[in-house]
Amino acid sequence: MAKERIEILVAGALKEQDSALASRQANLAKKIAMRHRVRMPYEIRQLYCKKCKAFIVPGRTARVRVGRSTGATKAVRITCMLCGHTYRKILRRNKVL
Repeated sequence: MAKERIEILVAGALKEQDSALASRQANLAKKIAMRHRVRMPYEIRQLYCKKCKAFIVPGRTARVRVGRSTGATKAVRITCMLCGHTYRKILRRNKVL
């Protein structure tokens, strides 16, 4: 039941235009997960900044870019607009023969 409530709150936060209300809903979802010791799904965990722990919405409070990390490795770079922290999710690594 806690997982369902977390998903509802995060979905509402993603749709919300008011950033203060969206962050309040996201923080409430995180508190529910901690109180009931429920692990949040990977897709939802990715919506929180790893440095400032704020709720980030791609396009509004985070910049998302697809490009190269090092060499020919494809990666998605996510930059938090609140604290400026950048982190990468590697999509594909080229194999060296």
